[in-house]
Amino acid sequence: MSLTKADLIDSLHDRLNLPKTRSLQVIDSLLDIIKATLENGEDVLISGFGKFCVKEKRERPGRNPRTREEVTVKPMRVVTFKCSNRLRDRVNGKR
Repeated sequence: MSLTKADLIDSLHDRLNLPKTRSLQVIDSLLDIIKATLENGEDVLISGFGKFCVKEKRERPGRNPRTREEVTVKPMRVVTFKCSNRLRDRVNGKR
């Protein structure tokens, strides 16, 4: 099962007794801050959760899987996530 944006809004509504419209604003604002920070090439560290990092990928040779034609993959930036040790322990049941 996936955790959706609607699930996050419902969770804020239930746990903090916030109106759903306010919960939506909080979630949207948080996601906007994270997106803007990553767009600027900066990392986002959330203590106890993990770190979103922007990595630069160089131009490299690739292959079209359908046609097997060799192509050049253009340079790009990608976002990676590394979870914190605390989160990893919780996921593995080592609280």
